Amino acid sequence: MYGTKKLIAKLLYGTGMRLNEALSLRISDLDFDLNEIIIRHGKGDKDRHVMLPKKLVAELKDHIEKVRQIHNQDLADGWGAVSMPGALAGKYPDSCKEFKWQWLFPQKNRWTNPLTGEQGRWHTDESLMQRAVRQAVLEAGINKNASCHTFRHSFATHLLEIGYDIRTIQELLGHNDVSTTMIYTHVLNRGAGGLVSPLDRL
Repeated sequence: MYGTKKLIAKLLYGTGMRLNEALSLRISDLDFDLNEIIIRHGKGDKDRHVMLPKKLVAELKDHIEKVRQIHNQDLADGWGAVSMPGALAGKYPDSCKEFKWQWLFPQKNRWTNPLTGEQGRWHTDESLMQRAVRQAVLEAGINKNASCHTFRHSFATHLLEIGYDIRTIQELLGHNDVSTTMIYTHVLNRGAGGLVSPLDRL
């Protein structure tokens, strides 16, 4: 896996986002000053904030400049409008061409409305990312089931391993009920062989 798909994979693991949440991000959802990402209308139609991994800052900024070039070309070709969230389309009808509202991960080719001839872009399709991860798993010789959602599981498990509390992880994952988050704690139950004796800490 390489390029944009690899960046998406890193973002999934680095933030715990669901795939559809990552692909639905817009340029304005990234705040490099606060080092956070706003996930809008997540599961349950709730907004939440997650960390912006510092290791991805430079790569994301480079990617955004590439998206800017794509958007500028779309504008030059007479298009560049994007669907607006919620009631914003009616409230700010001209903002659909502003760069901040563009998808962070736009699809490669513009779609064309066969009736009107209008062209635009949607975000990258989930199936393309799912296929890329399946192929990467095969090429890596991993003999376990793994998918885009595995990055989210790994994010939660690894935070638990280094001592983050369950409530913080619940917030980051956007779970309504902490019992859903508690599922990840079973991974940490390694049996007696995985424990460290107090004597060994002396």
